[in-house]
Amino acid sequence: MPEQSTIGPKSKVSLREITAETVRQICSLSDTLSAAQNKMVAPNAISIAQAHFNKFAWFRAVYADEEPVGFIMLYDNPEEAEYFLWRFMIAAPYQRMGFGSRAMELLFEYIKTRPNARQLGVSCGEGEASPEEFYKKLGFMRTGEKEGDEVVLRIELAGP
Repeated sequence: MPEQSTIGPKSKVSLREITAETVRQICSLSDTLSAAQNKMVAPNAISIAQAHFNKFAWFRAVYADEEPVGFIMLYDNPEEAEYFLWRFMIAAPYQRMGFGSRAMELLFEYIKTRPNARQLGVSCGEGEASPEEFYKKLGFMRTGEKEGDEVVLRIELAGP
């Protein structure tokens, strides 16, 4: 990450493929998270490795202007009506700037183009550094289900 960042709340957010040239920088974003946040999401390097062994993994770097600020990974199985947000993180220096919400809006737009897309699910841990309130602000609601020790939330997606 550059020492003097010029990005801010008005920066354009985009989701981009991770390349051989950008993979190290995307992986290093995980190093910025607090210990509590690290308990909530796997390191980007692990996520990228897992994605290469799962045919339903769709993953992208989150950029603000030309600077990588996060990572997102979707379980994208067109045979199922529910898509699942497998991983999502915004690096600590870029949190609370609106990048996470805008990245999620882009993800919603992408999912709406997919076959049978009606719902997006996500699971998250509870307690300190939990992203649950972030997801609820976007319209996700608890389902009452648990995935291991994580609560499951879901949002209904309107058609195109």
